[in-house]
Amino acid sequence: MMESKKCPECGGGGLYRSENVSASGGDGPNFLPGLGDFFSYPKFHIVLCKDCGLTRFFAAREALSKLSDSKKWTRL
Repeated sequence: MMESKKCPECGGGGLYRSENVSASGGDGPNFLPGLGDFFSYPKFHIVLCKDCGLTRFFAAREALSKLSDSKKWTRL
């Protein structure tokens, strides 16, 4: 049986996940700089809590695989 997911903010169970969406586009901000390809923007998915509205963004695995080599990100 799959474990149910709970919101870290309110503890509610009304979590929804989007399909992968572009992390940048047109004149908008580039949320994942340096993690895309020359012809495509990096992607992420969004998790939204229906109960309290908490919204979290998660980078797609393809973008994460480029993170260590990117000069636009600094490890903390």
